[in-house]
Amino acid sequence: MTFQPPEQFNIADHFLDARVREGKGDRPAVLTDAGTLTYRQVQALANRFGHVLTEAGVGPEQRVMIALPDGPAFVGALFGTLKIGAVVVMVNPELKPEAIEYFYAYTRARVAIAFRDTVGSFRTAARGARHLKTILVVGEQDFEERLARAPVTFDNFPTHRDDAAIWLFSGGTTGQPKAVVQTHTSFANTTECYAKGVIGYSERDVTISVPKLYFGYATGSNLLFPFAVGAATVLFPEAATPDVLFRKIGRFRPTILVNVPTMINQMVSHPGAAAQDLYCLRLATSAGEPLPVELYHRWRRAFGVELLDGLGTAEMWHIFISNRPGQVRPGTLGTVVPGFEVKVCDDDGRELPGGEVGALWVRGDSRAIGYWQQMDKTKQGFRGEWYVSGDMVRRDADGYFTYCGRADDLLKVSGKWLAPQEVENCLLQHPAVKEVAVVGVVGEHGLVKPHAFVVATAAHHGLAEELQAFVRERLEPYKYPREVIFLDALPRTHLGKVDRARLRRA
Repeated sequence: MTFQPPEQFNIADHFLDARVREGKGDRPAVLTDAGTLTYRQVQALANRFGHVLTEAGVGPEQRVMIALPDGPAFVGALFGTLKIGAVVVMVNPELKPEAIEYFYAYTRARVAIAFRDTVGSFRTAARGARHLKTILVVGEQDFEERLARAPVTFDNFPTHRDDAAIWLFSGGTTGQPKAVVQTHTSFANTTECYAKGVIGYSERDVTISVPKLYFGYATGSNLLFPFAVGAATVLFPEAATPDVLFRKIGRFRPTILVNVPTMINQMVSHPGAAAQDLYCLRLATSAGEPLPVELYHRWRRAFGVELLDGLGTAEMWHIFISNRPGQVRPGTLGTVVPGFEVKVCDDDGRELPGGEVGALWVRGDSRAIGYWQQMDKTKQGFRGEWYVSGDMVRRDADGYFTYCGRADDLLKVSGKWLAPQEVENCLLQHPAVKEVAVVGVVGEHGLVKPHAFVVATAAHHGLAEELQAFVRERLEPYKYPREVIFLDALPRTHLGKVDRARLRRA
């Protein structure tokens, strides 16, 4: 099922222009509170962005930083960048100046595209940026006039299928984010293998996403995947909250919800959850973080919507292990997506028998070129056709994979291995636990012990001891958290994942 593109291949043409050629130009493509854009209108917008970027001095293979909220401008900027043969670098528009300074220096972006309301930090950070030529500001009069004057037609640059298309940033919780350089081929390949082959995207679908488009999971599931089949995407600039999502779902009636465990937990815990009508959804997906089995069951009881957990990495662009509609096995990641191959190996790269925990190795035609300016880490992670992730998994006799944590998250407690997710899933069954993260903390005598960081729904008095006893009653005694620390919120990385490194230092 892998995709074999021609040598000259540009994903702006593949995902956008081809829909117009197929006669789908008048179909709705982008749905917003302000109105609807058709595929033909999105194509015209992207072409205009291509002209403005060219006039700004951007050439093929140069980086363009896109720091925009979700909306038509983001879509136009992304496809416009690809049309001129340049490389998309997506960042959170809410970043602080010091983080932006790092991205400017690391990516050597020629141009940044920012939004009027958040451009201040990007201008502040640009004062010391050596390679940045200009910042285009969406919403400011000068830029909008330039965009309006630009032609609505454009001759796409003849990119090679192996050219860099989009840089994705790894979700690591230590050090600075590293860029994963992904090709045009990767995005088309996973679309065929996962979006069409597993999820079954069709032109009747309407998608909506919790993560924003700068996160590769959403770039695929809420933009490229629906565009590949002539479907529509719902885009909104405001932060995703349960109230916002319930309101948008009620208005736009999407069929696919792109979700993450943190928001799944917030949605099922919302006081108005029982009154929500989510039956327009044919399924929801979950990725980015482990989905506890208890949270899966709470979701199904609350909304009755199929929830498909899966695993992907920036290095393979998107999801390559997934549960399937009608074949969900709660507590697992599902099975390998056709077009990919996954094996479980020991430290020496030897494949382990079923049932044993080991490192995940994956190969397929969505593998990245490598990490930008990090050859040591590229050598460590990319081995021939294979990418070796830091994820630890176990495969059962039926081919279903269970996530056991990151290699550096697994704990050796009392001489036995402990997966933090097992303790987290147990604690989530307690009614007073809203969110939880378990990490290993080195205590006296250099021994590692599990500590639980809990966001509680009730008063804390006596709750720590109650939660420790709750785990001891349900799991083996060595697995109970030696300390329970209460927080108002769990710290998160730039991609919204729980920052476990920060918790270890707390």
